Amino acid sequence: MQTKTMNRATAEQLLAEYKAGTSFFLASPRHTLLAQGMAAVVPTTGYENEKAQIIDHIKQVLKRVKQQGISNHPIAVGAIPFDHLYPAQLVVPSEVEWAGPLSFGQWKVPIEQQVDQEYEVTPIPSPEGYKDAVEQGLQRIKAGDLRKIVLSRSLQLTSAQKVDIPRLLRQLAVHNPTGYTFAMALPDRVGRTDEVTHEITGNRTLVGASPELLVAKSGMQVIANPLAGSAPRSNDPEEDRRRAQELLSSEKNRHEHAVVIEAVANALRPFCKTLDVPEEPSLIHTETMWHLSTVIRGELSSSSITSLDLAFALHPTPAVCGTPTPVAKQAIQEIEPFERGFFTGMVGWCNEEGDGEWIVTIRCAEIEDRTLRLFAGAGVVEGSKPEEELAETSAKFRTMLLAMGLHDDILK
Repeated sequence: MQTKTMNRATAEQLLAEYKAGTSFFLASPRHTLLAQGMAAVVPTTGYENEKAQIIDHIKQVLKRVKQQGISNHPIAVGAIPFDHLYPAQLVVPSEVEWAGPLSFGQWKVPIEQQVDQEYEVTPIPSPEGYKDAVEQGLQRIKAGDLRKIVLSRSLQLTSAQKVDIPRLLRQLAVHNPTGYTFAMALPDRVGRTDEVTHEITGNRTLVGASPELLVAKSGMQVIANPLAGSAPRSNDPEEDRRRAQELLSSEKNRHEHAVVIEAVANALRPFCKTLDVPEEPSLIHTETMWHLSTVIRGELSSSSITSLDLAFALHPTPAVCGTPTPVAKQAIQEIEPFERGFFTGMVGWCNEEGDGEWIVTIRCAEIEDRTLRLFAGAGVVEGSKPEEELAETSAKFRTMLLAMGLHDDILK
């Protein structure tokens, strides 16, 4: 089997060619990637003590597959879960196509309501249960155990009809043009890992439209764009501007953001000859949220450093976990009543030169047949209020709900 790399299609064509269950799709502000099939798989049973082995194994697999007749550079694609005890999903696709960024132009039209599709909604935990969880987090912060903890909740939606994943992905891409739209199969079984003829046979799919770049590496250049501190958008332009300025001047949100930037910069410095960390955050927005953003750029000290080296050093950041990270991670496992899976993990790609791009898996859902599991979290620091954190998670659910053609009153 030969792995092919092609560059003949437009980004919109790649999106149209996406097939649920067999494709990996990632659209970023820089380019669009569609990968099909599986030439090889990178096995993991958990990654905390296997990070170097995973990176080495990817290099070996890419080299082996290339020696078998690849005409262009092969890549590994996939996702890393939040919890290191769970296996990652990393594969070398049998066909890869690249294009420029998506540009829909007149395609961006309002999403029609799916009045013909009803969902049974199960919140995990309940809204009151989530506010109790925030209180627990605040108590641990007050006790001095933590500076920050990110607590999340899940929303399970079940329909009588099978979820139309390509349509959902298209709606996410159209309505989140400045972010990172992704979809990938999460197979239950992928066959023997020492073979190079695999087919993806799973029936679960990870789909999302994340605003947050964990890290990207190109040659000797590295860039990270952590987000922390958020506020819901408003349909009223004047109110929307007020919320943006309030976020930018909020002492609580700026503190939450500073904690994240400090941790990301400290994690990147050992790999970099130079590192530029802006002193002040800026504002970015999605269709549903305002975020405090800082773009960190650096020049690597060695060409041998890969994008996965950097991603593993950063993951999980305080933006999705908390700080100190080990304490926050343990507290999350004790407080949250569900497993995050790939939510707040990372999804992306890496090539044989070590270049790559890894996105934080937020604003996402795990889909299986007629069921979607949506996820949303909020950063809890000193001064956080449970009711406000609940409202923030509700606003973050709107990215997926709007793409499904649903109103956010489904949360009530």
